[in-house]
Amino acid sequence: MSQEYDSVELVGDSTVSQFARAVVVAALTAAFAQVSIPLPGLPAPVSFQVFAVYFAGLLLGPLWGGVALTLYLLVGVAGAPVFSNGAAGLGYALGPTGGYLLGFLVAAVLIGAIVHRRIEPRSLADVSLVVQAGALVAGLVAIYALGVPWLALSTGMGMTKAASVGMVVFVPGDLIKIIATLALVKGGHLALE
Repeated sequence: MSQEYDSVELVGDSTVSQFARAVVVAALTAAFAQVSIPLPGLPAPVSFQVFAVYFAGLLLGPLWGGVALTLYLLVGVAGAPVFSNGAAGLGYALGPTGGYLLGFLVAAVLIGAIVHRRIEPRSLADVSLVVQAGALVAGLVAIYALGVPWLALSTGMGMTKAASVGMVVFVPGDLIKIIATLALVKGGHLALE
């Protein structure tokens, strides 16, 4: 005797789709972290990680952008070599650059909140370029606001020295990354419809 069962949808298609996108952005963050150049005398390398942080907020919104960066951080803390130059582990995450890593999560959520103004993402075509640019700058400020004091505290540097070696030298490159991100978005190369 055959029995029929009704199927029950435990997780909606939209949730599965957004989670899959978050996983892809987390993997992209890990890949971009490997494109990094250590500079002598500086505590953090020049890396492309911040591109993925920008993409997380812009494309996924505050909730799913936050999920993407949380996944990235959890995988790295668990020991997968996803941080800059293949680094991994809790010790690295709590080290001098740990504030920047935490700042990535905060920045993705902040960018998503400013751009989308709600939990679920909306089409970037509905968001002005000025709002997108402002959100990316706010995200960058959040990264530095967490990263620089953490760097100062973990290394014993003064705040001025930490800001000099952990922010000032990186700002020009980070502003170029913001412009490049906006160009990719404006050109439609990053549309998620």
